[in-house]
Amino acid sequence: MSPRHTEVRRNLIGRLARSRDFSISLILHFILVLSFGTKILFETVKEPLEIASESNQLYVPQAESAPRPTDDPATPRLPDILTPPSSTSPVPEITTLMDQSRDSLAPQVPQFVQHRDVQPPALRQPAPPAPPAGPEKLSLEAAKAIETFSKPWTTKGVGSVKPEYHFTAYLGQYAKGDWDSTNLITNSRVENGSLPNLLYFMSAFSNSRVKTNYQNVEVIRLDSDELFTVKPPFIFLTGTRDFELTPREVENLRTYLNLGGAIWGDSSVPGKNSRFDIAFRREMRRVIPDVNKHWEPLSPGHPIFTKAFFPEIRDVPPGLNSYREPVEVLRMFGEIAVVYTANDYGNMWQIGLEQQGQIDLRKNEKNAYVAISDVIWKNRQTYLRNITPESLATTYKFGTNIVIHLLTRWENIRTRINQL
Repeated sequence: MSPRHTEVRRNLIGRLARSRDFSISLILHFILVLSFGTKILFETVKEPLEIASESNQLYVPQAESAPRPTDDPATPRLPDILTPPSSTSPVPEITTLMDQSRDSLAPQVPQFVQHRDVQPPALRQPAPPAPPAGPEKLSLEAAKAIETFSKPWTTKGVGSVKPEYHFTAYLGQYAKGDWDSTNLITNSRVENGSLPNLLYFMSAFSNSRVKTNYQNVEVIRLDSDELFTVKPPFIFLTGTRDFELTPREVENLRTYLNLGGAIWGDSSVPGKNSRFDIAFRREMRRVIPDVNKHWEPLSPGHPIFTKAFFPEIRDVPPGLNSYREPVEVLRMFGEIAVVYTANDYGNMWQIGLEQQGQIDLRKNEKNAYVAISDVIWKNRQTYLRNITPESLATTYKFGTNIVIHLLTRWENIRTRINQL
């Protein structure tokens, strides 16, 4: 064999030897991995996922030392007054509504949010209404003060002539909040808006029995002694925001109610649990702090429905966006002292009606509507619904019934005085 063939043979034998060692090494590693790796794998996953029988959700066991999120006292909780979005809610809540002049060149579009709550509205059980407190004892001195205070509100007819009503309405100005949210104010005078439109309707549709002085609706400060000199039959309060009455405002309103006056609150955000809704209920309980008095829903048998100026209105009409919360009241001496409508009639009354019952589309020399809010009118089919001549007329009639009742609820005060 030649030297060259000998060298080739030696190299081939060396490669075969190295290949055999590699194969043996590979087989040994595979056996070790198969033996020990399987044991480690099955010892790592000891317990499978379980299914919680009540919630029907996967549950992964955790170490006992790990606290649950709800056990942490620092965990924030949702307030009870907030409500989650619900498909059953009529419409989103309005938080900003028109409060600028009707001839504004750039009216603002309302903004909307939705309520939140700890549980969906469909699952909530309404709390039973608190039992109404019996009428507190009316002293002779208090009755005579009410008679004197309320005397200018109405003019009785003679004989068979029906009574006439002649009064001036006042929009209440409180220190903090948008108290003018549905009315346009110029030099402390309500130029137009919800209250003038309501009063115009009352005058136009009553065959002159109601003289409302609708062109001279005035603003009255709640901390002013003017409450006791002009003697308003009621004070109209409205707004969209949270507010807090000053101590002087609380004291004035309490004295005013004890003299026979009344407060009518109308939320400019339809529905419950808005910022104004919460604030108005809270502040009125400061004005009337008697723990035995509660907010009472107006019953179907109340004179506002049974002895009404417009007797065809037998129930609470739907307000803006078809909200239909019950009307609630606080009483003093057995009569309404505070009446609260949470259905936002005020923004509906920014759309005026003609004497023929149609939308009042008149414009002035500046080409601006005389009795219509630009924002409400332009968004009536998009965000602000239930604005038709028929629905507006129903709410106007209901508002008239409320006003007439507030004017006449002390008509029998002389009889009560004679009984004391």
